[in-house]
Amino acid sequence: MVLFYKFAAVLILWPGPGSGEPSRSPTSTTRAKVDLIELNHFLDENGREVFQQVIFYDWCKPKQQFHVRSWRLIKKDSQLPIRHWNPRSYQCTWHDGPLLRQVWASKMRETWSQQDPERANRVLLPEDQRIPLFPPRIAKHPNSLSNNPMPTVQRPQTR
Repeated sequence: MVLFYKFAAVLILWPGPGSGEPSRSPTSTTRAKVDLIELNHFLDENGREVFQQVIFYDWCKPKQQFHVRSWRLIKKDSQLPIRHWNPRSYQCTWHDGPLLRQVWASKMRETWSQQDPERANRVLLPEDQRIPLFPPRIAKHPNSLSNNPMPTVQRPQTR
């Protein structure tokens, strides 16, 4: 019986799979689908890698070109796109606070450049016109950012 309790304690304390961090069960997983994931290696003028980023694109039928929806710097290898075979797809996963974010695409490309593709794409579609990858996060406690429980509306003074 003691052996059983020791085994159960080991299982409870065992780190979970994924990014090498202890298992923190996220409150929810947020998923998005895009048409293309690009893994970009940004290089300096000497050809040394400065950073890696993933860029998420959707195809614009009227303009017949890809438009950036969002991008993310790669901070750990666990955030690199993973290829799935059945069905054939690519997936990026990362933790964003308590949320687990997943982005899927049927296509992926890997590029090495000295020009940032996400910035270059802003000419085709400005940042403020992009479709958000995920819905905006809403605070669990809306009043936690302010001491005032009710928002105040400034009314113009009339005389």
